[in-house]
Amino acid sequence: MSPSAHAAHLAQLNVATLRHPLDDPRTAPFVGMLDSVNAAADAAPGFVWRLVAEGADDATGLRLAGEDVIVNLSVWQTQEALWDFTYRSGHLEVMRRRREWFERHVEAHMVLWWVPAGHRPTVGESLERLADLQAHGPSPRAFTFASSFTAAEAAAAVQGSAV
Repeated sequence: MSPSAHAAHLAQLNVATLRHPLDDPRTAPFVGMLDSVNAAADAAPGFVWRLVAEGADDATGLRLAGEDVIVNLSVWQTQEALWDFTYRSGHLEVMRRRREWFERHVEAHMVLWWVPAGHRPTVGESLERLADLQAHGPSPRAFTFASSFTAAEAAAAVQGSAV
């Protein structure tokens, strides 16, 4: 693999509005899966980084998008690596059962975007990308699996807007 093969990494933000507090028995199955799903992410091919609250093993304690909203923010080497983890691993069980624990969102709740390798996006930066997707639809700046853009397309869009 050439040094520039992964000059950009894929960042993802997913927000979820809890139906019940994390300490509610109805949410216990989700909470019980967190450690194993996070460990699987950490060990997944192409995984780079994920947000965790200080002194914690995950980000569920962070409430930067609302008191009943949890965030998942991570960075991956490629879109394929994130797709494989999301839909071809134990994480799929969480996806299948998400309606038990989370409200249905009427607007986009997940966003993807390219970052320079080594960059760790902040929650604020990530929420701005989500707001961009919600307001303007998919673009090289903020997109989804269904309407994705390559790192080269994102870089070209940034260069085009700087002119």
